[in-house]
Amino acid sequence: MTEMEKMLAGEPFDFTAPDVAESLRRRRVNQAHFNAVSFDDGKAYDEALSALIPHRHPTARIMPPFYCDHGHRIQLGEGVFINAGCTFLDCGGITVGDHTLIGPGCRICTPQHPIDFEERRKPVETGLPITIGEDCWLGAGVTVCPGVRIGARSIIGAGSVVVHDIPEDSLAAGNPAVVKRKLR
Repeated sequence: MTEMEKMLAGEPFDFTAPDVAESLRRRRVNQAHFNAVSFDDGKAYDEALSALIPHRHPTARIMPPFYCDHGHRIQLGEGVFINAGCTFLDCGGITVGDHTLIGPGCRICTPQHPIDFEERRKPVETGLPITIGEDCWLGAGVTVCPGVRIGARSIIGAGSVVVHDIPEDSLAAGNPAVVKRKLR
């Protein structure tokens, strides 16, 4: 099994392996192109965004600048809007449901490094998937940690750090984010 196949399977993988490095190289080229294209040039913008994030609904929009690891591990639903300055570290896969809004400067991070410090010295990590449900809203500067699921129609307050799953129809905030109240 190649290191890329291990990454895709959610197993520990060597992030310095040539096949992973090639995926990162392609992303660097596509990301630089996307971040240089004008949002107002519809055709060029759509082409650049599709090259960077091939698994997206055509109505999903991202305001540059935008940063990611691979791009091909991100799935964006219909009407998704991601504001400027966001970072998606997507080795574990990131799914964003339809009509979700993600505020500026958010960080969605799937890499999980070993707990043992000696193991952490090795170039190995595991990607834990992140799923954000439909009709969610993440305020500015939210951080979502590896393996988290945010339920549909939930709101995460600006600056929050989400380290555990958030149920649907919840308003959560804080560091760590906790449910403050149900929305329905």
